[in-house]
Amino acid sequence: MWAPVPRSLYVHIPFCRHRCGYCNFSIVANRDDLVERVLTAIDHELQSLELPRIETLFVGGGTPTHLTVIQLQRLIQILTQRLQFDEAAEFSVEANPEDITPEKLAVLVNSGVNRLSLGVQSFNSAKLQTLERGHSGEDAARAIELAASFVPNVSLDLIFAAPGENARVWREDLGTALSLPIKHLSTYMLTFEKGTSFWNRREKGLLHGAGEDIELQMYEAAREMIQASAMDHYEISNFAQPGFRCRHNLAYWRGQSWYAVGPGAARFVAGRREVNHRSTTTYLKRSEANLSLVAESEAISQEQFGRELAAFGVRLIDGIDTQQTLTQTGVDIRSLCEPVIQRMVASQLLFDDGQRLRLSERGILFADTVAAEFLSA
Repeated sequence: MWAPVPRSLYVHIPFCRHRCGYCNFSIVANRDDLVERVLTAIDHELQSLELPRIETLFVGGGTPTHLTVIQLQRLIQILTQRLQFDEAAEFSVEANPEDITPEKLAVLVNSGVNRLSLGVQSFNSAKLQTLERGHSGEDAARAIELAASFVPNVSLDLIFAAPGENARVWREDLGTALSLPIKHLSTYMLTFEKGTSFWNRREKGLLHGAGEDIELQMYEAAREMIQASAMDHYEISNFAQPGFRCRHNLAYWRGQSWYAVGPGAARFVAGRREVNHRSTTTYLKRSEANLSLVAESEAISQEQFGRELAAFGVRLIDGIDTQQTLTQTGVDIRSLCEPVIQRMVASQLLFDDGQRLRLSERGILFADTVAAEFLSA
């Protein structure tokens, strides 16, 4: 009982100006000499798929807008030639503030892009320097204003609990973001991923996290300030004005299948999870030799699918409809995870009205813990 043919596609563009200290994504910096080869490889990979009419397309990275205007035109041409779009398709592209120009925005908008996701992370100079970002707060604000004059749906990413950050800086970041013409806002707590320079510096005692109490205070401040604006809190880290929830990410969280192409791209199709080679050069060599691009492949059991759907779904503020989950996966989450559900309800982390399971106000603060319980029960 797997999800129907995917109607969502993720395209990974691995290029960046530099690698930020907290970044663990599949990217390359200072290798713009590889752009044309990567675009050709993505074109070939798309040709190998029998793609249906697409409802959501997300071009991420990396930084897609790092490409030159001509390269960006070629990427968009590849996508529009290889894909058929639903009339109401959501077409998202990730961008960095320093790449935003009228010329690039025109290329995107004229090709059907209707959602732009800007990786701003902060407007505070000291915090931006700590996070190793390449733009200033003023640059970011100008980029958002310019983007919103072209694209009807501008989304913004912010990071909180950066080393040395305090509550005042975070509230100022939120206030600036909410004063700008955005429709969607994502707030992510800084995490130290193994293999990043931030991880290594923390291991050596050269960098320190904010601490759990500060992290919780900042998260609660975000919920308070953003919900006081015109935005709804619809997923643990995501807020949107009515009608502007990210449909592509909702496809992930609701357990729908999706295709993905590019270095390190992860897909979920017909009960199988596959991940392409993360190394851009390995991905290119294998593409050009007509070898498989897949580095990891795993068949997902129905029970695992049901557990993962519950773990992701409970992160949605609306919660999960357990009858719908049963219909979708063939797995009765209530029966499979009964002890967990009872324990979480007794701990006042979950509400259960007999149809839906959803996080309580307290549970929202411990969403990762609740999700992990569904996976391991």
